[in-house]
Amino acid sequence: MAEIIQINDTTWRIEDNGVRFFLLAGTEKALLIDSGMNTPNAKEIAESITKLPVMLLNTHADPDHISGNGGFDCFYMHPDEEGVYRAHGGSGSILPVKDDDIIDLGNRPLKIIFIPGHTPGSIAVLDINNRVLISGDSVQDGNIFMFKEHRNMPLYVESLKKLSRLTDAFDTIYPSHGSFPVYPELIASLIEGAEQILDGTAKGKAVDMFGTPVMLYKFPYAGFLCDIPESK
Repeated sequence: MAEIIQINDTTWRIEDNGVRFFLLAGTEKALLIDSGMNTPNAKEIAESITKLPVMLLNTHADPDHISGNGGFDCFYMHPDEEGVYRAHGGSGSILPVKDDDIIDLGNRPLKIIFIPGHTPGSIAVLDINNRVLISGDSVQDGNIFMFKEHRNMPLYVESLKKLSRLTDAFDTIYPSHGSFPVYPELIASLIEGAEQILDGTAKGKAVDMFGTPVMLYKFPYAGFLCDIPESK
């Protein structure tokens, strides 16, 4: 059962069994950011909170973020994510967003920041006036999935470096997993850990994820679940 938690007068988080998604309201319309893992009724949940017309934006299309997409005929998503979305059986039509696009809910402009790596079309959302970054899976203190198809660790590092150059614009980060909230200092730590994995200096241990053996690199601030390195 999803739990609705009010953050402030115009912002809510919906906790859905280890993943969270968000509802943001402006003066004219409201936006769901992701639609959960076990919430095919995500639109109804949003409409129980606000009387404003509700739109949907996906940070990316992993299955735990799209369970309620079927309630919408169309939704915002980066076009590079469509392959992942359709591969998971996603329906509906995509309203494409790109880097630096603004979605204005009415006195609440939201800026799209393209941050590929976790998935090809991952985005973050900057709630400009509230100085909040909604980061999807890319910035969090849980275990970040970087195994199997669609993942690109070098690109992920580049995206985190891009976010690190934008930290003057936000004070707080709302992630999809792990602790809530987290703070901009986490970005530099994630870059450091990811670079240690890439250069082979990080120590990991093999664990099982849904029947797939993966390598868990656990740092004090977060973990990365990666493909088992091939033997040299």
